[in-house]
Amino acid sequence: MNLFSLQDKVAVVTGGTGVLGGAMARGLAQAGATVAILGRRAEVAQDLSAQFEKEGLSAVALPANVLEKASLESARATLLDKTGRIDILVNAAGGNVPEATVVGDLTFFGLEQDALNHVFKLNLNGSILPSQIFGEAMAERGSGSIINISSMAAQKPLTRVIGYAAAKAAIDNFTKWLAVDLAQKHGEGLRVNAIAPGFFVGEQNRSLLLEDDGSLTTRGQQIIDHTPMGRFGEADELVGTAVYLASDAAKFVTGIVVPVDGGFSAFGGL
Repeated sequence: MNLFSLQDKVAVVTGGTGVLGGAMARGLAQAGATVAILGRRAEVAQDLSAQFEKEGLSAVALPANVLEKASLESARATLLDKTGRIDILVNAAGGNVPEATVVGDLTFFGLEQDALNHVFKLNLNGSILPSQIFGEAMAERGSGSIINISSMAAQKPLTRVIGYAAAKAAIDNFTKWLAVDLAQKHGEGLRVNAIAPGFFVGEQNRSLLLEDDGSLTTRGQQIIDHTPMGRFGEADELVGTAVYLASDAAKFVTGIVVPVDGGFSAFGGL
């Protein structure tokens, strides 16, 4: 079981103040890592870090914007001053906006470029830029694990979510490209993989999936009908995969995208 230990490792989790990012941050800390919770909401990051510390876990609040290079460089310098190393990066920052979703009166032909650009930047650039900034520190040491967060929408394009699905498909490609580039240029100690969650209830999609009384919306029911396990995922069900990919248990694993989806990707609807 020592293969799965993250003792003495330092992990950065972007989007660590969100539901999924926060769950993975806690899981990495429980596996022994010192976790830097990176997000724009400084107070939330600080509160979450303090909560981790009360639980006996090691955590650091690291306010930063994943779309601002100077902000990330400052965060990296702060973290290196405190810990002296960076071993793991989880790119959990991302999301969608209604303006980039084809639903109701909004059709493909009426989509605004600004909305699509926002979603592309947040999900793709918001993973590329942290990988450059924090990945450089890993490359200098010759070891590290980068974990991107993809989506089932990348592998099985969903109706409505054109911008988000396209951005996450780009994440899959970027994951494989970066895995090859880092291994060839910086050695076998650098690994890049991705997790593709199925449907989890978070801050952004709760109203899409659930009614106010907790019952399923029409869209939520459609998703459950196409998920063999018949339920949504729980945030902490991403932890095992994240710990595995971050640890020496996945020492010879790079360039893959792991579905955590309750069987959604395996189901053809018949």
